[in-house]
Amino acid sequence: MQHFPIFLDLRHRRVLVVGGGEVAARKAEPLRRCGADVRMAPRFNAADLSGCVLAVGADAPEADLQALSLAARSAGIPVNVVDRPELCSFIMPALVERDPITVAVSSSGTAPVLARLVRARIEALLPPALGRLATLADRFKDALRSSIPNIAHRRRVLERLLDGRAADLVFAGREDAAAALFAAAIDSADADVPPPGIVYLVGAGPGARDLLTLRAQRLLGEADVIVHDRLVSSEVLDMARRDAERIHVGKRRAEHCLPQAEINALLVRLGQEGRRVVRLKGGDPFIFGRGGEEMEALQAAGVAVEVVPGITAALACAAQAGIPLTHRDAASVLTMVTGHTKDGRLDLDFAALARAGGTLAVYMGIVSLPQLCHGLLAHGMAPDTAAILIEHGGTSEQRSLRATLDQLAAQASAWSGGGPTLVLIGAVAGRGLEARRGLALDPLGPQAPNPIA
Repeated sequence: MQHFPIFLDLRHRRVLVVGGGEVAARKAEPLRRCGADVRMAPRFNAADLSGCVLAVGADAPEADLQALSLAARSAGIPVNVVDRPELCSFIMPALVERDPITVAVSSSGTAPVLARLVRARIEALLPPALGRLATLADRFKDALRSSIPNIAHRRRVLERLLDGRAADLVFAGREDAAAALFAAAIDSADADVPPPGIVYLVGAGPGARDLLTLRAQRLLGEADVIVHDRLVSSEVLDMARRDAERIHVGKRRAEHCLPQAEINALLVRLGQEGRRVVRLKGGDPFIFGRGGEEMEALQAAGVAVEVVPGITAALACAAQAGIPLTHRDAASVLTMVTGHTKDGRLDLDFAALARAGGTLAVYMGIVSLPQLCHGLLAHGMAPDTAAILIEHGGTSEQRSLRATLDQLAAQASAWSGGGPTLVLIGAVAGRGLEARRGLALDPLGPQAPNPIA
């Protein structure tokens, strides 16, 4: 984030706009709408800055724009010179107005036209009467605070009103009926009874925020607490409510921030406290994510729990590499197994896996890869079976190593960068974007750029 977004109260405060013509008038107009005392000056005079809290330059001679920028910065006055980011200390954003709701969009001066296109999309999404809904909520703000002192309880009541029937009534022009719903919600709320807690086991997918489900995005914006593991990316966490508590319980092989039993107990405690909890797990919570254990612990304690699926590693890795996990000519079976060992031994039915054919997807298999390859070869899988390792799958850092089954383990030790790695074995591993185009991959470096990523 190059610029800190901030909304200034300019009511009855002086703002200087230097320049003439259409652009200067266009910049002055929203300043007047928010109550600023706008002073227009076709040329810059240092005396005009006296008493100003903001300055804008547009359609003025170059010398005047340079002088305005220097003088304003020296005086500690925020200044914007249209289309001249090097002369600016703040950016004028593209605005979506639903007074008192205002959405500001900025490209930090790099692409103003793109910012305006983003604004147009947001304009289409927000109902014209959204501001009236905000005004109605403000009318009942004090009553809600006095009747429902518990912040979590009050937030949930408001969420139901602002995203339900009351909002529909406002948008339909029936504000009196909507106000009656607000009043009824306040009268029926039991301030002495804490709201019931709930824990959502949410799949965070491979790490890209735009691969989250819509439900996961919504829940992140509503949660009181986010409990997350190490595979959850910062860009996904950034989608959570800013004031939500965040608890890291990350685990990796042989290193546990919290043992699983303590994670279960934490989720139970938070739910019993009436918190709305999102337990974010990389990939899908029910595919090698121990989400089943967490669900059972919550159910045993009487805490409400819901599961929101996510894109699992096999799907994300294969999609970005352009590898079909099933293919009419290559694989009609997909088998998913974990590469985790118990007491140093990989406990898999190698004979069944070798017979199954199709595609074998091995999660967390980099450490136990020598055992995996040896077991499959010993039980009859062909040495020249295609295989691929995919590290940091589904992210911008995805990289891959292709080899045959008999060569894979030997090449992997020098290639692995220590990131989460998926192993795909089977005929489909010889397909994909790079294989079809005959691209040479550097086994020690990132894979070739993926045009569908």
